[in-house]
Amino acid sequence: MLVALVANPRIRRLVKETVGGLPREFWWLWVSTLVNKLGAFVVTFLALYLTTDRGYSASYAGLVASLFGLGSAIAALGAGVLADRIGRRPTLVAAQLGTAVSTAVLGFMDGQVAIAVVAFLVGLCNNATRPPTSAIIADLVPAEDRVRAYSLNYWAINIGFGLSAAVAGLIAVHGYLTLFVLDALTTLVCAVVIFIRVPETRPQEAEPGADRNAAEPRIGLLTVFRDAPFMAVVGLNLLLALVFQQGSTTLAVDMGASGITSTEYGLVIGLNGLLIVVLQIPLTRWMEGRSRTGLLIASCLFAGWGFGLAALAGSSAWLFALSVVVWTVGEILNAPTTMGLVAELAPTHGRGRYQGVYSLSWSLASFLGPAAGGLLLDRSGPGTLWLVCGLCGTAAALGHVALGRRTGGAERVGTDSVTEVAAPAAEAGKAPAPEKSPEKAPAGA
Repeated sequence: MLVALVANPRIRRLVKETVGGLPREFWWLWVSTLVNKLGAFVVTFLALYLTTDRGYSASYAGLVASLFGLGSAIAALGAGVLADRIGRRPTLVAAQLGTAVSTAVLGFMDGQVAIAVVAFLVGLCNNATRPPTSAIIADLVPAEDRVRAYSLNYWAINIGFGLSAAVAGLIAVHGYLTLFVLDALTTLVCAVVIFIRVPETRPQEAEPGADRNAAEPRIGLLTVFRDAPFMAVVGLNLLLALVFQQGSTTLAVDMGASGITSTEYGLVIGLNGLLIVVLQIPLTRWMEGRSRTGLLIASCLFAGWGFGLAALAGSSAWLFALSVVVWTVGEILNAPTTMGLVAELAPTHGRGRYQGVYSLSWSLASFLGPAAGGLLLDRSGPGTLWLVCGLCGTAAALGHVALGRRTGGAERVGTDSVTEVAAPAAEAGKAPAPEKSPEKAPAGA
């Protein structure tokens, strides 16, 4: 049957349209991402390790998680700057080597202070991989293929996380130290793959004697923060990211309080990863040629009111499952679309910084979201929490409506046109508009 599917001309055409036309270097980066997430055991099981294996309190585990998030927030900006200054590949390789070493060390740490400090370093190094990875994709892949490339990369992340979560539970039975060591080893393998197979993609320096200021406009972090259209996108993403954070925190608490068993919770929340693996590619193909602004509006409404549906679930695991299905569709629509937009907004010589600031919105959400959601759940109850999630999704959707009107909102996903959102910043002298086709590094460089 598998042979018949492969031989089917229509299936072969669909596969070619989905994965074809992307640079070889992108696929090495994709493999590295998949391997890295397949071994990403520690982040997923850190709280469980601290409370069950080491016997620390839940409040201490929360403190460690916050320090991990603080490290991630610092890394988002620092790695973005380094990716532009010293290059994408050295920043990514250094971050992966740092993650491998700090993860292995964390497995041997004892004492609350030592564990907290090393967890901060793990968060710092782990999140430092995001800005250079996103910048490499933007450098390698033409504008018309970026949403597809980011979708494929996001697909690899979710395949890896889904499988690692399932396998980690079995490995942990034989000792949590094995999880730390395997996580470190897989990250080390990724660093080697990047070093050998992925070339430096940072735009070339100005030729000797050339007008350096004309060839390479100075782009600092202040330039990024003053880019109003881009920061509007970051702010809207932060609002939506705060909603998504409830999926791994307050949703579990509410389901447990409603009488949902841990087995049922695992099956319900597992739908998120399963649906992303199954639907990411088909939905990405459906998104091609459609209005980016329209997709972002729809994604915000699906995400916000997907969580909002949890207010009606009561003690029904089926209704909670329906809620997960709806907000997962929003996640699938939002992630690659927003990442493609950020890549196009970023000027060529500032992609690392722009991706770093965008990554900062997710880090801040992981730091603030669980605390804000937990406080709202305790003080006002689940109904209010899920209603607020719906309202946040609606506010983000209205924000994209306003942003789309300001910039014309006519850009389409999967075309070779560069979004017009960058134009106001360029006209104001804040940053140059991105080029239509970014420079590509020669193979094997």
